[in-house]
Amino acid sequence: MYLKDLKFSLWADFIERDYLDREFKELVDSGIVNGATSNPAIFKSAILTSSAYKEQLSTLGLLSPKEKYEALAIYDIQKAADILQPLYQKNDDGYVSIEVDPYLCDDADATIEEGKRLYSEINRKNVMIKVPATGAGYIAMRELVGSGIPVNATLIFKKEQAISCAEAFREGLAKHGAKVDTVISVFVSRIDRALDEELAKGGVEIALSGIYNSADIYSEVESMEVEGCRTLFASTGVKDDSLPPHYYVERLLAYNSINTAPVDTIKAFHQNGVKQSALPIATHTIKEHFEKVEGLGIDFDSVLDKQISDGLKSFKEAFKDILESL
Repeated sequence: MYLKDLKFSLWADFIERDYLDREFKELVDSGIVNGATSNPAIFKSAILTSSAYKEQLSTLGLLSPKEKYEALAIYDIQKAADILQPLYQKNDDGYVSIEVDPYLCDDADATIEEGKRLYSEINRKNVMIKVPATGAGYIAMRELVGSGIPVNATLIFKKEQAISCAEAFREGLAKHGAKVDTVISVFVSRIDRALDEELAKGGVEIALSGIYNSADIYSEVESMEVEGCRTLFASTGVKDDSLPPHYYVERLLAYNSINTAPVDTIKAFHQNGVKQSALPIATHTIKEHFEKVEGLGIDFDSVLDKQISDGLKSFKEAFKDILESL
């Protein structure tokens, strides 16, 4: 773990074949990173822009586009898992995540089938299957954890989503009868990007809504005490040049948590970030901020609903772009 006394981990939110062979291994070996995450947008960037996939692609001519994608993605996930294996064996995380087809987000049975198949084909214990936090997703999470498969619940913006994920994990654990590691991925900076222009015009402090919403969810997850379950803060790269690049890592540093971030964000935090706990944040502080937000006529719950919808849409579009290119 990056900070052992706080049980705080840094995972790299990036996968690309050449990077895995070089920089990723260096980050792992130096103790800066002890896990990795991927999503359709990350694989889209890697497969469509890197020449590292051309050789393998040339051998996949008779496969369907989705089969080609899975062959490329599985190879990379296996490579990352092998690099992380020594950490996993020491009980120091060592997980890499791969997401199920985002078009299956409303089909529990298909999500379960694909999650089990990917986990089996990758054939590495230190792999987490990423499942979007939808109604069908909660059913799939329960079944996957009940089968002993680690799960990364993704696209969480609301406390109600996190509670449903944690309850699904608890039920899955009861069925499995042994510990299974899980994470609840709470998205942060997208909320601020959606709100900050309007908040600034209304005189409300910016770059806090994502922090406070995530801090509130973190406290709820911790209070539920689901074995093996941790909050993972995602979407923690900075787009606003007025903020330090490691802002969302430093401001959400918390006991028993993970932050998955772009590599440059991780490097900035390692070099310049304050390495002390920033959570929990007092309930009254969070409440006062969102009262100011709603005082501007902003329906924060509707903002979160739109973020969930937009997140699913963006992952579907990225996945579609990959398949069309193959």
